[in-house]
Amino acid sequence: WASGEGVDEWAAAKTLVKPPDQLELTEAELKEEITRILTANNPHAPQNIVRYSFKVTYKPVSYVDQMAIHFSLNGNMIPKDSDEGRRQSIRLSTAAGSHCSVFLQAAGEEEAGGSGTAEAAETAEAEEPPPSGVKERKLANQFNFIERASRTLNNPMQERACQTEPTPYKNFSATANQWEIYDAYVEELQKMERSKEKEKSKTQVPKREEEKKKGRKLTSLESQSDDITKISKAAKIMERMVNQNTFDDIAQDFKYFEDASDEYRDHEGTLLPLWKFQYDKTKRLAVTAISWNPKYKDLFAVGYGSYDFLKQGQGMLLLYTMKNPSFPEYVFSSESGIMCLDFHNDHPYLVAVGFYDGNVAVYNLKKATSQPSYKSSAKSGKHTEPVWQVKWQKDDMDNNLNFFSVSSDGRIVSWTLVKNELVHTDVIKLSVEGTTMQGPEGLQLQTLVCGTSFDFHKKIDNLFLVGTEEGKIYKCSKCYSSQFLDVFEAHHMAVDSVSWNPYHLKVFISCSSDWTVKIWDHTIKSPMFIYDLNSAVGDVAWSPYSSTVFAAVTTDGKAHVFDLSINKYEALCTQLVVAKKKNKITHIQFNPVYPVVIIGDERGHVTSLKLSPNLRRMPKPRSSAEVHLFPKVHIFSELWVLFAKLFETK
Repeated sequence: WASGEGVDEWAAAKTLVKPPDQLELTEAELKEEITRILTANNPHAPQNIVRYSFKVTYKPVSYVDQMAIHFSLNGNMIPKDSDEGRRQSIRLSTAAGSHCSVFLQAAGEEEAGGSGTAEAAETAEAEEPPPSGVKERKLANQFNFIERASRTLNNPMQERACQTEPTPYKNFSATANQWEIYDAYVEELQKMERSKEKEKSKTQVPKREEEKKKGRKLTSLESQSDDITKISKAAKIMERMVNQNTFDDIAQDFKYFEDASDEYRDHEGTLLPLWKFQYDKTKRLAVTAISWNPKYKDLFAVGYGSYDFLKQGQGMLLLYTMKNPSFPEYVFSSESGIMCLDFHNDHPYLVAVGFYDGNVAVYNLKKATSQPSYKSSAKSGKHTEPVWQVKWQKDDMDNNLNFFSVSSDGRIVSWTLVKNELVHTDVIKLSVEGTTMQGPEGLQLQTLVCGTSFDFHKKIDNLFLVGTEEGKIYKCSKCYSSQFLDVFEAHHMAVDSVSWNPYHLKVFISCSSDWTVKIWDHTIKSPMFIYDLNSAVGDVAWSPYSSTVFAAVTTDGKAHVFDLSINKYEALCTQLVVAKKKNKITHIQFNPVYPVVIIGDERGHVTSLKLSPNLRRMPKPRSSAEVHLFPKVHIFSELWVLFAKLFETK
């Protein structure tokens, strides 16, 4: 290496030599990941084997063995009972003794004359078995070792059976004492279990008697076994998957269908029927209330009862989801018909319900029971007439949940959830002015007005409207319990629904059985718009996406959708939903997120319909000039209404 020749040879050996046919790849091609999929098919197995058959001359073989053996290893494990296994065990046991004795014997024979060397070698190679007196040594099994403390109740019985072998006297007495202690503990445990069972049987008897007295009927939700509840979630998911496959065409329409004919219509639209929700036990009941859940946008509650006071009976509360139209998610039955319901905005698992018998109740969906968590009674100040509407309100000063109710008895009551009971407070009584009568012993008697509907202002917490059976609408405040802020001579018949606009703070809408829908400004006594729908109007609702869109349903089975920004005089859509003679529509509600409305009828059916593009146009954003001009235009419209009213009086 002094001359440098060896160094050059070593360096040349370390240089990389590329084969002439190697591909030259770029860095991007080198970093590219190429996936390979491993399959169970053998690529070397033939796929087109044809064999000769006597029936058919040549028959293709359908099954080909695909097993490919990549690695095979023959083991060298030897059974204990075999000859080789015995020889190995003898070698291990006699390695220290027998080999030494053979070696010494051979050495002594060599010293004696060497005549016995050949015989000693033969005996060493033969490896004869040891004499019968020597026992075979057993090795400890480290894998099956079990301590007494870690054994179950069944193992000690097996241990007793194993202890029949002869053992030293001391060990036997120790184990006997341990077994006596063990038996004493078992007897004590059995006594405690027997006493507990007796106490349970004693306590269950009076409970069953109380339930019989109350007439409470256990539903399927309470009688479900523990095994069914464990798999209920998996079964619910499977049921939804099956329903999604069954109603796949409707699901596709719900997600993607847009009515292309809307482009050729003059701002008119249509309602596309989607799912129809029905339950066998509610066929003879009418849909009396509908409400969407504020958290889960696909879940809605339906109340069932009857508007015919001669046909009153049981009611039901069902919760449906659009993910499973074939069966309700929750089922609650009641002794009286349900007339109204409302979800709590912050606690979506709480549902307030009003009944035909005047009671109110609160159902908790988290509890697996069919009975309400809270319910009023005659002692707690329940209504004496049917409850037509309930509404959740903000928590009181003590952070207790509360809701309001309106009834035909003329009372508007605030219900507070305190511990395990409902505490009521009369907010206001709807009395008719000038009807105070002198009763016996100087009592002042007033004629009360039957309340049918009410709604609270979206921004002003104390302000609310009350619709009555005589057609008037009262503007009230929580701060004043003895007088009204204003009275609107709204309709000639009962006010079926009244609702504030969710965007415009001064506007509200009302509908009545006198065939009309009216839009009001609460600062003006006369209505701004009047629509005659040629039939009694059962319900009206504002849309959640536009301040100018609302929908109403009439008893002739039609649904009407209006958009004031497009047409102030006629509906953009008037569509028949149910048959005229056999059925009547009762309620309608917009979904807060999806372009869907749900409509209930008197046969217990709830139909979901999708709004076409012309019926759900979003309002255009106003420019800065229009925003500044809007208050002036609004003032001008109010002055115009006042001038028109003065002109009518003259």
